Formats: sequence, C-alpha cells, structure tokens
Amino acid sequence: MDKKEKEISKFISLILRHKPEVIGISLDEHGWADVSELIKGIDKTHKLDMEILEKIVSEDEKQRYSFNDDKTLIRANQGHSINVDVELKNASPPEILWHGTGEKYVVSILAEGIISKSRLYVHMSKDYDTAVKVGRRHGNPQIVTLGELTPEWWI
Repeated sequence: MDKKEKEISKFISLILRHKPEVIGISLDEHGWADVSELIKGIDKTHKLDMEILEKIVSEDEKQRYSFNDDKTLIRANQGHSINVDVELKNASPPEILWHGTGEKYVVSILAEGIISKSRLYVHMSKDYDTAVKVGRRHGNPQIVTLGELTPEWWI
C-alpha cells in the first residue's frame, strides 16, 4: 500500500472499529457495514472506490478487514471499542501467549493486570516478534507472557 492508501486504511479502521457515525453509516450486530455506503461516506474526504478498497483489504499486513462472500459488506476483524459480535471461533490457545505494551503501562499492568480498557478484548499474540511490534506502537516495548497462568516479563 502507498502512503495515501495507508491513511485511508487508518480512517476505515476508525469507522469500522470505533465511530461509524463519522461518515453517517451504521454497523449491524456483527460489525458489518454496507460497502457502497462506506465508499460513499469516505469518498467525501478521501478518494476511495471499490478497487482501492479491495487493495487495502487484501494488502493489509494485519488482516484488519474482511468482506462477505459477495463483497457487499465489510467489517473490521478485531479491535472494536463498540459492542459488536464478530463471531470469533473457539480455538485452543498456544502454550504461551504474548502481550506487547509500552513501558508507561507496566506499573498499571502490575497493579491491575492486563485489561481491555476501551476495547472489547485484550490483544494477545501467538509469538514474541508480533508482541514487540504491538508494544513499539506505545513506546519502548515491554512484553508480558502468559503461560500456565503465570505471567512473566521480557524486557
């Protein structure tokens, strides 16, 4: 994705995860939005058509978005702060889960544990490298591992 497409992707993330009302659309109970309404709403401030949207969805390295089978609906796959049921499938977790955070949150995590705050879920990663990338978004990355219900710190 080029710089402009990344900017549009961030805007789509805001809309589909947190504030659909910004462009005057609504999400259904599973987080789905009508693709034509999304494009029309975003196109008022950011040049967007179906071709660009398909490119953003397919090239997003974190796989943030999904289309339904006929590409008439789109939703964010995770990270919502609004109450939606994205129909997550039950799965067995790996032996160790990794949580990346910033140094400024360490004291809070030690006092309160890892909590979702304004999101519906806590982000856990299946590997160390992904957790480090997540943690870097918050400054100096700090990693908490959860395995056998015993948290450990990796700095």
